[in-house]
Amino acid sequence: MEKVTAVRTMKQEIEERRAEESDAQMASQSGLFRMRATVSGMVQGVGFRYFTVIAAQRLNITGWVRNMRDGNVQLEAQGSQQALFAMYERLSVGPRWSRVEHVATECIPVRHGEHEFRVLRDE
Repeated sequence: MEKVTAVRTMKQEIEERRAEESDAQMASQSGLFRMRATVSGMVQGVGFRYFTVIAAQRLNITGWVRNMRDGNVQLEAQGSQQALFAMYERLSVGPRWSRVEHVATECIPVRHGEHEFRVLRDE
């Protein structure tokens, strides 16, 4: 029985990897990429989320933004690679009354079926 379980587990892992590779390939073929960003500094209470929504709309980016309990702002943004680079630049500056200290980003899997950029409830 142990071999059967190990084979099933390995088979599932291979199938999951193929699915992930397929998603990544589809994303690169469609030209879509997705990033998660955490912005730290004085970024709450200064209009940062709404600044982000406006930037996303202008750049044709979908996703979401929210305030975090630790005082940071977190977002997921999806669009072309060029649009995400432009979004990163805007996040690094922030709105007039903010003070951005750091923007940490990571690439994450694309989410299909998303059509807007919105503000989520605070975490």
